[in-house]
Amino acid sequence: MRTKSKKENKINVVTLGCSKNVYDSEVLMGQLVANNKNVVHEDENDDGNIVVINTCGFIGDAKEESINTILHYVNKKELGEVDRVYVTGCLSERYKPDLQKEIPNVDEYFGTHDLPNLLKVLDADYKHELIGERLTTTPIHYAYLKIAEGCDRPCSFCAIPLMRGKHVSTPIENLVIEATKLAKKGIKELILIAQDLTYYGLDIYKKRALADLLTALAKIDGIEWIRLHYAFPTGFPLDVLEVVKNEPKVCNYLDIPLQHINDDILKSMRRGTSHEKTTNLIEEFRKSVPNMAIRTTLIVGYPGETEAIFQELKKWVADMRFERLGVFAYSHEENTHAASLKDNVPEKVKQKRVSDIMELQSQISFELNQEKVGQVFKCIIDRKDGNYFIGRTEFDSPDVDNEVLIDATENYVQAGKFALIKITSATEFDLYGEPVKS
Repeated sequence: MRTKSKKENKINVVTLGCSKNVYDSEVLMGQLVANNKNVVHEDENDDGNIVVINTCGFIGDAKEESINTILHYVNKKELGEVDRVYVTGCLSERYKPDLQKEIPNVDEYFGTHDLPNLLKVLDADYKHELIGERLTTTPIHYAYLKIAEGCDRPCSFCAIPLMRGKHVSTPIENLVIEATKLAKKGIKELILIAQDLTYYGLDIYKKRALADLLTALAKIDGIEWIRLHYAFPTGFPLDVLEVVKNEPKVCNYLDIPLQHINDDILKSMRRGTSHEKTTNLIEEFRKSVPNMAIRTTLIVGYPGETEAIFQELKKWVADMRFERLGVFAYSHEENTHAASLKDNVPEKVKQKRVSDIMELQSQISFELNQEKVGQVFKCIIDRKDGNYFIGRTEFDSPDVDNEVLIDATENYVQAGKFALIKITSATEFDLYGEPVKS
């Protein structure tokens, strides 16, 4: 019989997946702290006797990682090193009956909207008054701000609506309260996240209100950068571009997953746009905000993507010269519209297409970075790593974009602060620089 551990109750929250999950874990931990619970996030000593795993269920690799993490902690429970294991998040929302059957040793499974019930089994009360109170896990100078939950888009390949539900915007006044509290804690950079930023406000204000939200957030003292993640091309509110152009606090940066460019593929993907409309939109971005850095993601190997269609996509990437770009190989997701299509592009071909696009993008990135050599940029310094201080320009988001490396053996800059950095050299995905002497 398994013995109970002798540890005092400590709740270890383990987060997998995207920034939305990070945010949700922070809210959970904020609630637990308000209930005077001992809580840690991904404790390096792994000594929490109660484990909450916030899972991802987006694509195959993420699901596999989530399952392996669950099995890891279930095994620790069997060995008496952990007393209770709870699973929440997207994987649990999507596959709860299957998980209960296959991994029954988990104490309980919860979905993405079950926070009050999860708190209850942790002997905590859900405190409705805690607007913006959360235990941030990011570095002390930046934080994610989730402005909406769920998605109303019908994209054929995506299971997010199955896991997150319909789009629900958070009112501007609540987001201002939350952002103000973050600023008082020393947060300087807000990274706005949602499944679809550009849909923001339609449900509660009956109009796209992202521009209004940005204007309100920019008035908060202490916030110096506001960054936009996960926009959608169809119905993009062009008034946002005016705010980006004219409001110094809003970074000249936009993350807008475009997925593909071929008309037939876009139609099958149910994206509501076309090659011509997408290209015109990107041109409008660059016309309105000439120095904007555009990050996008693409899917290759979608059902029906012939070699000719792929070459159209590749040429378009060469023509557009995106500042930032990532590529996923298509994978069938159960209960999505595309799952009814024949997955007729071999895996080897998919991976070759991923490599081809990324090789092309590497050359584009190298050329764009060379243009930065000799220029001076305002950078936020994220951390010190070995012999380098690591920073970012306003054109770079944490974890996914370029970093600015400053030789710590010859220079000093303070983590969590801004510094003016002159770029002295560059590679495909990194910039090297030195502080501007005052």
